[in-house]
Amino acid sequence: MTSRDVQLVRGAYAAMELVAWSAIVPLALATVVVGLVTAWSTPWGVFRHYWVIAKLLLTIVATAVLLVETRTISALADAAAATSDPRELPGTLPHSIGGVVVLVVIAGLSIFKPRGTTRYGWRKQQEQRRAQSRPLSPMAP
Repeated sequence: MTSRDVQLVRGAYAAMELVAWSAIVPLALATVVVGLVTAWSTPWGVFRHYWVIAKLLLTIVATAVLLVETRTISALADAAAATSDPRELPGTLPHSIGGVVVLVVIAGLSIFKPRGTTRYGWRKQQEQRRAQSRPLSPMAP
């Protein structure tokens, strides 16, 4: 964006659009799907712990913001191709920094797993404890 070479800046906008649509967006959508499948198939569950819900919501919001921002990136790439000096176009650095911050928070939640179960999670834990503490019935001869 700050290069003196106009063609390099124009190429950077085109490359940014290509990477966003062909790599970042598919990976973000896959993250939502894989996260849901993983949560449903593990003891953590989707709605049992607050940190899982927070991760899910942050991932969905980040993906939605990414989809909106990708349209902006496409418009900037088109403008860079059409204008004589693309160095005057705005950048996308604030969204990129925000995305990295959200990813770090999500990774932190995955690593530290703060305590706190939802009402649903607490109820499921109680049901499991009751089921484990029940004496086994003797088998009929």
